[in-house]
Amino acid sequence: MTNIAICGANGKMGKNVHAVIKEREDCKTVAGIDLYTESYDDFPIVKTPAELPVKPDVIIDFSNPASLDGLLEYCLSTGTPIVIASTGYSDEQIAQIKKAAEQIPVFFTFNMSLGINLLVNLAKKAASILGDQFDIEIVEKHHNQKIDAPSGTAIMLANAINETLGNSKHYVYDRHSRRQKREKSEIGMHAIRGGTIVGEHDIIFAGNDEVITLSHSAASKSVFAVGSVNAAVFVKDQPAGLYDMSMLIGE
Repeated sequence: MTNIAICGANGKMGKNVHAVIKEREDCKTVAGIDLYTESYDDFPIVKTPAELPVKPDVIIDFSNPASLDGLLEYCLSTGTPIVIASTGYSDEQIAQIKKAAEQIPVFFTFNMSLGINLLVNLAKKAASILGDQFDIEIVEKHHNQKIDAPSGTAIMLANAINETLGNSKHYVYDRHSRRQKREKSEIGMHAIRGGTIVGEHDIIFAGNDEVITLSHSAASKSVFAVGSVNAAVFVKDQPAGLYDMSMLIGE
């Protein structure tokens, strides 16, 4: 049995995570962390990790980057593994996450969907075959409440492609002020915000007289919740280190 605490327990993703946990027999929600502490099930919700009434086997974080310091402080002091599923972290915070992974198990990825992580592998394969013959553009669409842009997933996709191409590309996020032709070394990144779009990502490889598009669309937030719970069960028994979805799916 994996005893899980959910950070951001009263948010939409936190409630999705708990719903997934309830359907499984190998894990249980034992506590929640949220500024809004009214509980909606048989587990307590506290404002900070330090107030947790029990030590969980693992924490799943679907809150926001502002929670990182308190979470890492708790996990480092108690040796608790953590699944970090929030997005919008700064480079300094990502460095902080990697440093923590030297002492505790940390599962960190920009997207918990198995489908998105398959898309990463497909994009890397396409980039290795198409090379510099095709221009690469990434378009991501999300709901109108999402704050960060481009999405962490779009950045993850771009980084995977760029690494495959020997980090020879640079990212262009906005073209309205660029009065020049597109450079071959660009990966274009475009963010769309509207309505209740859960998450859509398109990778466009545009060549001479042909276009190849790789796409993923999430119909509900549950796909991310399922992935995070799988990650929690996986990382609970791992030694200190930095883990991601490629390790979970056995890439």
